[in-house]
Amino acid sequence: NGEEAIAFLRRRGRYADKPRPDLILLDLNLPRKDGREVLLEIKADRSLKTIPVVVLTTSSAEEDVLRAYDAHANCFISKPVDFEQFARVVKSIEDFWFHVVVLPPRDL
Repeated sequence: NGEEAIAFLRRRGRYADKPRPDLILLDLNLPRKDGREVLLEIKADRSLKTIPVVVLTTSSAEEDVLRAYDAHANCFISKPVDFEQFARVVKSIEDFWFHVVVLPPRDL
């Protein structure tokens, strides 16, 4: 859920010893605190805002796309329904973000 995601990213409680992620795959439809709120919190936090956020969600609504980019998402991908297509999308995300892009240092 979104509250747990923020706790993890801020290394609070049981997540205190967890490493900072290099990339965040974010679903907009999270319980408790939805992905839109999580994205806004990430990008408003000086220590988290440089982590790239890939919105990977079932939505393809224009409003969701615009709101995500307005909140500084690094990209927006609509999840394919078919598992094989989904696996290809995840592989392309991995290839791009971990083999093509230069990511910021982990500890800023």
